[in-house]
Amino acid sequence: MALHLGLLAAEGPHNQSFLVRSDNAGIVAVTNKGRSRSAATNAILKQIFALQAKKQCSYPYRICPQSREHRRCAFPRRHCILPSWISPCGSTSLFPIARPPHREVNIIVASAHVTPPSSSRSLSLIPSSLRPHCRADERLFLWRGVNTPPSSTISHPIIEHLASIATRASLRDATSYGAGIRKFHLFCDIFSIAESDRLPASFELLHSFALWAVSDPLKYLAAIRAWHIAQGWPPPLSEDSHTRINWSLRGLDNILSSRRRPPRPPVTLDMLHALKATLALSDPFDACVWAMASCAFFGMMRFGEVSVESRAAFKPAKHLTRKDVFLGFDLAGKAYARLDLPAAKTARPGETQSVFLVTQGPLCPIAALQNLATIIPALPEDPLFSWRDRTGAIRPMVKQRALERINCIMTAWGWGTTFGHSFRIGGASFYLAKKVDPEIVRLAGRWRSLAYETYIRAFEQVASQHLSILSP
Repeated sequence: MALHLGLLAAEGPHNQSFLVRSDNAGIVAVTNKGRSRSAATNAILKQIFALQAKKQCSYPYRICPQSREHRRCAFPRRHCILPSWISPCGSTSLFPIARPPHREVNIIVASAHVTPPSSSRSLSLIPSSLRPHCRADERLFLWRGVNTPPSSTISHPIIEHLASIATRASLRDATSYGAGIRKFHLFCDIFSIAESDRLPASFELLHSFALWAVSDPLKYLAAIRAWHIAQGWPPPLSEDSHTRINWSLRGLDNILSSRRRPPRPPVTLDMLHALKATLALSDPFDACVWAMASCAFFGMMRFGEVSVESRAAFKPAKHLTRKDVFLGFDLAGKAYARLDLPAAKTARPGETQSVFLVTQGPLCPIAALQNLATIIPALPEDPLFSWRDRTGAIRPMVKQRALERINCIMTAWGWGTTFGHSFRIGGASFYLAKKVDPEIVRLAGRWRSLAYETYIRAFEQVASQHLSILSP
């Protein structure tokens, strides 16, 4: 790795002995022998020796086990070429690196302290008083720029205070915006963008950021727009600027289209029948999973609307509770259920969106909700989709746990793995197969755009599975 990154160029590798220290005896043994029983390890060794030949390193090469005094040593300083995900550890004053013999370079392999570069979260921002350490949802208001924004109200303390509290109350959940703002500053740090150019941000800067972000660039641009407004600046991009950025992003999308993963497979009625037949509906956990699956399918709900990311993540102001369910009868005397979502992806701050469910025969979501209420009695403020553990405690259903149970059943029936969004896709394609007006599907699924038309293409793959089981 040191040769690959060019860190030894200044050391003059010719006529020097390189001592590589490691606490992994297996690595030491196979490197000294130059071969291993593992084909993958041999391929790595081949690359190492080829790299040495390419760098013309014909020096004696010796590897020895790492002694105890080196196991906790730290890099004396960060090298300018080292990736930021290789972080220093320990303290140089407490655990100094032993001086190597004359003309010998010490290379310390500290694999236990290296974190793989899995995402931009592992990269660190350059510390700045403009960006104090705070929660993600507070960055929108606490992270500032060096420029002074134009005044938006008259100079009066009461009016200014009202404007401040109104700005903070405009968004119910600013966590996702906080992540976008962090990524923007990370981009600025990498490309050495001056603080004065970050707020307000120019079209050139935001165009470059959108090209660099690649994944969900429009979401990140929305975060930067919200940050500008929260800090008292006008929106940074005009309609024409958005058009130019979208033109570039469309080109990138065309380039990456061949590498994009295939659409998520939709859930079908046959899958729901198999799921219900396999689950033990008298068991609290399975009863909750079935209610989630049935509601997500027939209500065309996002799986994040019927589950939580973790037990601690549940919030009554954000997730469905028992009091958010209303059971009634329509004008025709048919039973229906209404789920009032406290927050939704396409809802404005403070807006409640409703999901309507009607009877659907043996797979009826209303019956699934009634069974859930019978098996797991709970208080009005408790999570709607919840179960009781062995201690009797009410626990919200975690998305990963539910999908693991569902996929275990689907795999056993020979259908393979499904995803949370597969239920929403399956529900939309089911209603289209029933010849429901696409506009009704869009409204019932709470789509603001024509994104639901994507599911029409997904429906082509399973049309026979839906059409063959519809009653005349």
